[in-house]
Amino acid sequence: MRNLLPEFARRGLRVDLLRISGHGPYFDAPPAGVRFVDLGARHVDTAFPALIRYLRRNRPRAMLTDKDRVNRAALWARRLTGVPRRLVVRMGMTVSLNLERRGGWARFSQRFSIRHFYPWADGIVTPSRGAGDDLAALAGLPGERVTVIPNPVVDDALYAAAAEPVDHPWFAAGEAPVVVGAGELSERKDFATLVRAFARVRARRPCRLVILGRGRQREALLALAAELGVAGDVDLPGFAANPYAYMARAGCFAMTSRLEGAGIALIEALALGTPVVSTDCPSGPAETLENGRYGPLVDVGDDQALAASIGELLDAPPDRDFLRAGAARYSVARVADRYLAVLGLG
Repeated sequence: MRNLLPEFARRGLRVDLLRISGHGPYFDAPPAGVRFVDLGARHVDTAFPALIRYLRRNRPRAMLTDKDRVNRAALWARRLTGVPRRLVVRMGMTVSLNLERRGGWARFSQRFSIRHFYPWADGIVTPSRGAGDDLAALAGLPGERVTVIPNPVVDDALYAAAAEPVDHPWFAAGEAPVVVGAGELSERKDFATLVRAFARVRARRPCRLVILGRGRQREALLALAAELGVAGDVDLPGFAANPYAYMARAGCFAMTSRLEGAGIALIEALALGTPVVSTDCPSGPAETLENGRYGPLVDVGDDQALAASIGELLDAPPDRDFLRAGAARYSVARVADRYLAVLGLG
């Protein structure tokens, strides 16, 4: 949404972003042509009356929503008001795998809403075919009812940010290549596998590892690096406002997730021409890398295979222009065209 809304506005559409405190895409200020509408609530359920009032007063031609609770509220609001004329809901993850980790009531309520309410939508969008097939099965719908539209990732702002300097000594000219990872330091991202793989690579050649992001597993990852004898070559600097500058200068970008809807960081690194490797987790990476064409895929948790792939990429990096071409389908302009078509605004 963060990249998509300004693109819609640049094309002359009136865009309202309905906001709930603490939720939704973050903007320092409203992008040109985008109006922020505060629904005056801290939870989707308590925002429902304000959503009804907004729809009745403004009568938008189309609405795009994201994530299950918001989708559910929008579907019921349209049911009650008859507005908007076209409603498109989006889910960015492989839902069935996410449901496995949820409690009984939360799992039941989400399954129920997908099965009974999502068929009311005029369009259903996911960022990958795997996530789309999974959602269609849960909703009891034919696969063609779900439209796969990639995430809008690549634009001039990405390349401008990547060109900015990096304030980290390991990225200076002449230093050993750096393997970069990025994301929340959580079990789902499985950076422990990346640390183990890195230790294998470091045993045979000079290199370093930087993992950008915050999370509960930070101390455990540092302890693992120390246990493996690579603490001096591993850095976890925390949140980076501009991770793209790190990615663009990396010898390799590695994504080790156990579960992804699409893997935006993987797409960003690919767009910058950085060699990439990913776990073959559900559901997006295999599609992003076209089953290994643009970067190797390894089994989830397989640090030995990951190490071999990282070593190969550092020793013989692929052509950067070839990698950039692999991310062209994620350009903001192309993705916006597809969303506008689904919304009936194209």
